[in-house]
Amino acid sequence: MLRSCCVYGAGILCVLLLIAGIAMALTQVFQKLINNTIKEQVVLENGTEAFSVFQNPPPPVYMQFYFFNLTNPAEVLNGDRPAVLQIGPYTYREYRPKEEVKFLDNGTRVEAFNPKTYVFQPNMSRGSEDDIVRTVDIPVVTVMEKFKDTFSVKRIISDLMIANGIGIFRTFRVGDLLWGYEDPLLKIIKHVVEMDDHFGLFYKKNATDDGDYIFFTGKQNYQDFARIDEWNGQSTLNWWSTEGCNRINGTDGASFHPVITKTEKLYIFSSDLCRSIYAQYESDVSVRGVPGFRFVPPSEVFANRTINPDNAGFCVPAGNCLGSGLLNVSVCKEGAPIIMSSPHFYQADDKFVQDVFGMNPNKEEHETVIDVNPLTGMLLRGAKRVQVNVYLHQIQGFSQTGKIQTLVFPVMYLNESVLIDEESAKKLYAVVNEANVIINIPFIVISVGILLGVIFIVFMCRQQTPPSTEAERQPLISS
Repeated sequence: MLRSCCVYGAGILCVLLLIAGIAMALTQVFQKLINNTIKEQVVLENGTEAFSVFQNPPPPVYMQFYFFNLTNPAEVLNGDRPAVLQIGPYTYREYRPKEEVKFLDNGTRVEAFNPKTYVFQPNMSRGSEDDIVRTVDIPVVTVMEKFKDTFSVKRIISDLMIANGIGIFRTFRVGDLLWGYEDPLLKIIKHVVEMDDHFGLFYKKNATDDGDYIFFTGKQNYQDFARIDEWNGQSTLNWWSTEGCNRINGTDGASFHPVITKTEKLYIFSSDLCRSIYAQYESDVSVRGVPGFRFVPPSEVFANRTINPDNAGFCVPAGNCLGSGLLNVSVCKEGAPIIMSSPHFYQADDKFVQDVFGMNPNKEEHETVIDVNPLTGMLLRGAKRVQVNVYLHQIQGFSQTGKIQTLVFPVMYLNESVLIDEESAKKLYAVVNEANVIINIPFIVISVGILLGVIFIVFMCRQQTPPSTEAERQPLISS
């Protein structure tokens, strides 16, 4: 009797466990519980792990610079296409703590500056800062562009350039081209034209910040975590011709909101690019054992307005579009004819690749990637890859431009990369594992229910088998 009660009890419990397990699995009750817990915990406020990582990111960040050395300057001025040879990388450790952090509006927003300091890493570089590279003289081209429509000034500047042997190409020490040098032409004309006589691709950008940021803390909405609300006191930009292009959208790329899905877009504001961009899900990845989603910017981000009409506002002056894969940032670079692109014109119109001998675009080396843990939003690995180019063409009145073809000339590209450190990866791995155990509780319940069901069936079968009689156990033929 007791045995039968146990068997039927196991059967009833089996049914209840299966119903409960399936119901929990279908409603994703534990998944929602984990998500809600993470949403509440990943907030920028004193004492939280999220705020500690936001203020002092533990993973090391490295900035690598690759330069394009021009090998045929005379031929280029004669109308031939440039031939360049890539040199580098020149690698720097980047330190980027948040400073002057101040909470606003009852902890719903936080203000901070983000100074960046670069320290050269000889052991991670192929060459030294004393290496020499031949490339375009950006200040010279900028001055020519600035005064090309002013006949009297143009003639004076051209004569000064001839007298001092100044052309549009020259050699530079790598360290000077990056961090600043006294430009001969700017030095001559600084008393006439109000311009700094020093120039460098990262001039005044070492141990300095790029402005005052105000971020949302995520306290009111988890999707607003670390999203930029204002930059330098403005909630929008004023460089572009449409509202959408001027919108400051997304984070600074160092943090993302928790509970990320494969269908959403991750937005990032880059002061270097003077605009916001977005990335879309590409694939699942694993970084130091931690699961993640890989997001990459699609080609539409820098596509021509004929392909992506939303990009019409980036054509400056209005209606002047260079082609897919390029961004004219002269409006935010003090008039310098700077064109941004992906390295080696990756995802750009093939024309720009063919215009310069030595361009070899490929996805693995030249694509910007973001690997992020979808549960916490923590950055696992990232690589921001951007190329700096100069728009060159013949300028009437400046013989220095010779017979040069109209082209976008590559100067250098950078690879700003980060990889989660082992200690942070171990902590995150433990969090993800714990979450997975909780999320899988319904399936554990279902498994136990199935096991009890098997036990119930076995015992029921044994009970329904009639016991054999003494006669049945006797052999059919006796000896």
